[in-house]
Amino acid sequence: MGKQASAPEIETVLKLEEFLPYRLARAAEIMSREFADIYKKHTGMTRPEWRAFATIGQFGTVTATFIGQHSSMHKTKVSRAVVSLEQRGWLARTSDGADRRIEHLALTKKGWRVYAALIEEARKFEADVLQALGEGPSNALISGLDHLEQR
Repeated sequence: MGKQASAPEIETVLKLEEFLPYRLARAAEIMSREFADIYKKHTGMTRPEWRAFATIGQFGTVTATFIGQHSSMHKTKVSRAVVSLEQRGWLARTSDGADRRIEHLALTKKGWRVYAALIEEARKFEADVLQALGEGPSNALISGLDHLEQR
């Protein structure tokens, strides 16, 4: 077994829990888990299912490729989510008239009813988070995120 090396002499140490990218990822994971508890309780959906479902609801009719790009999900997760949503009767697929390899995905009437209820829950969740932060910090957070996303 090799001898463990001692830490090199470094002027400062990176404290991961204070490193901004790590903190943003951690905060996003916490928020995502908390909201997942809500939609899972109401519908039994997984995170990939929710992201696919919400993307379709936002844009109306989309392709699986678009869902993957919009939600930063791998195509395998998108595919599994689409199958599950279709099995629940919340999503319908139609083949593209010009290219049979492409399927257009849209919510069914049943899917739209579920979407409407979940969007109400999503807005309430977001409002509760922002209220807990307070007006000044909420505005600063939203502004800061806008700047980061535009970089």
